[in-house]
Amino acid sequence: MHVTVISPEAAVFDGPADAVVVPAHDGEVGILPHHAPFMTLLGEGTLVVRQQAGARRFAVRGGFLQVVDDQVRVVAEHVQGDENHA
Repeated sequence: MHVTVISPEAAVFDGPADAVVVPAHDGEVGILPHHAPFMTLLGEGTLVVRQQAGARRFAVRGGFLQVVDDQVRVVAEHVQGDENHA
């Protein structure tokens, strides 16, 4: 699936992923390839984008997540990227 993470300043991630874990306003949500269409408000916490080479982590707060046609879009009011891969 393709994941895009956008902050008010810029797109901070745009690429393929094997899984995404998102802090929704009412708890964590896991997204895998071919997930059904879905939309939720973001809470505050760590967004994890898992790839074969490791994982990217971003601190996010506010905004929303949308899943449509194997495309995951995270539009957050605040995003702080972790440039270290885990």
